[in-house]
Amino acid sequence: MKKHLITFFIGLAFSVASFAQAPLETGQVQLNAGFGLSGWGVPIYAGAEFGVADNITAGGDISFRQYNEGWWKYDYTHTIITISGYGNYHFNELLEIPSYLDFYAGLSLGYSIWNTKYKGPGPEYTYNGNLGSGLYLYLQAGGRYFFTERFAANLQLGAGSTAGARLGITYIIK
Repeated sequence: MKKHLITFFIGLAFSVASFAQAPLETGQVQLNAGFGLSGWGVPIYAGAEFGVADNITAGGDISFRQYNEGWWKYDYTHTIITISGYGNYHFNELLEIPSYLDFYAGLSLGYSIWNTKYKGPGPEYTYNGNLGSGLYLYLQAGGRYFFTERFAANLQLGAGSTAGARLGITYIIK
């Protein structure tokens, strides 16, 4: 019975994956959302990506994170909102990767808005730890596994708005 169940799920995975289409075709749009790993809190993000040419996509996203930091007897709450745009090259055709997988790498340009609020006794103590708002440029590499023609799980490594890694879902809408 156990062997039949395993065989069934393996067959189901391959049949579902065979309907998937990756990378994003020219003119198609996909939505991405999830959370990240960072030394400055756990960011959540959402964005859209557009197929602009064979194997090339462009998109943008917004992320939000908040974390608390204590220093001596003073407490601070940091809020970070990041808006970024990016371009990716998808390696499926070049490396002859199956269509249910999507491997890509690219470059992002973004702006992070940092806000720090003091929480503690007495007057605010001068805080030197705020990294401040500013522009950033970073490289990313990632992959998607399509469960169906429209839904995928996404893992991306890099720096910047999520400073480390992203884990999320993708949905193709067009």
